[in-house]
Amino acid sequence: MTDHRVRGTTAVAAALVLVVVVVVVVAPLLLTSPAATAAPLAPSSSDQVYQLEDAISLLVEADEDRTGYADTAFPRWNQGLDPADGCTTREEVLIAEAVEQPAVSRGCALRGGRWVSPYDNQSATDLQALAVAHAVPLAEAWGSGAKAWTAERREAYANDQAAYPSLNVVTARTVRERAEADIAGWLPPHPDAVCRYIGDWVATKLRWGLTVDKNENEVLKLFADNSCETTGVIRRLASV
Repeated sequence: MTDHRVRGTTAVAAALVLVVVVVVVVAPLLLTSPAATAAPLAPSSSDQVYQLEDAISLLVEADEDRTGYADTAFPRWNQGLDPADGCTTREEVLIAEAVEQPAVSRGCALRGGRWVSPYDNQSATDLQALAVAHAVPLAEAWGSGAKAWTAERREAYANDQAAYPSLNVVTARTVRERAEADIAGWLPPHPDAVCRYIGDWVATKLRWGLTVDKNENEVLKLFADNSCETTGVIRRLASV
């Protein structure tokens, strides 16, 4: 485990150097790069907006424990925001994040459309090449506090469309590469996506009251002090 963490932190440090060289410019509300394609939800009156450094300071540090994890603990995909539309959460997210809208037929069958994956800035029209990814992977959520949740809360987490960062349409390849790694073990391959990804990560952990481990916290602070210092985070607490 120690070797894995060292390798992960080294990789993150290398990525940080790359991001600085590219000079990532990050806007206040998480849409900071051309790799970001979907418009964020505007802050509501109950939301709080923080600079990344301040948002990180609100996170609780604790040891991570993934024992007992199974992805079946997070039921997905459910009927989504509108049970009457015949679409699952996954299909609703695909429709919402398309840069060119697909045709939607009976049973929510999607045809056509185009998407741009924020993680690697790749354009795709083949649904088989795409995945709907959780900003914070399910195993990471489990080890950071979701283990103690009710089944209802875990289902709400797995199908969360009420906050912009929670679910993202990305290439299936990047989901396989990331697997269940945390922020210390994997960052998006496209430099312009790194600060958005970190902002999404922090926003999701705050939204759901998830903890961060020591390595994870150190990596977040490293970016907040350097290339992502102007990144903003919307804190929108989950209602479940």
